[in-house]
Amino acid sequence: MHKRTLLGVAFLIAVAAPTFAQDAERGEAVFRKCRACHQIGEGAKNMVGPQLNGIIGRPAGAVEGFNYSQANKKAGEEGLVWTEENLFKYLENPREFMPKNKMAFAGLKDEQERKDVIAYLKKFSQ
Repeated sequence: MHKRTLLGVAFLIAVAAPTFAQDAERGEAVFRKCRACHQIGEGAKNMVGPQLNGIIGRPAGAVEGFNYSQANKKAGEEGLVWTEENLFKYLENPREFMPKNKMAFAGLKDEQERKDVIAYLKKFSQ
């Protein structure tokens, strides 16, 4: 009986795992929502928002030549680094995560979309 229970749990984990995995290809599609303000990849430039190459592991407010809000600059000075966890929270509701920042985007409410777009961003943060 114990062996069957373990097999059942293992099966459920295996079946559920893809639901929670990050998918960079789907993330690229989600990133289309961001392209009005941000560029990423070779030749990316600052636009309304900063270019996002190297975002994961970068301190907040650190892209040279971009005019950040005082809130974003202060967050970076106080040690905020764009980890996957911080991006996950920020992308859900940027204004709540960092009040008075300039980003007008309402956020990505869907958890899987946030995970996928972070997987896409990771491709450019190596």
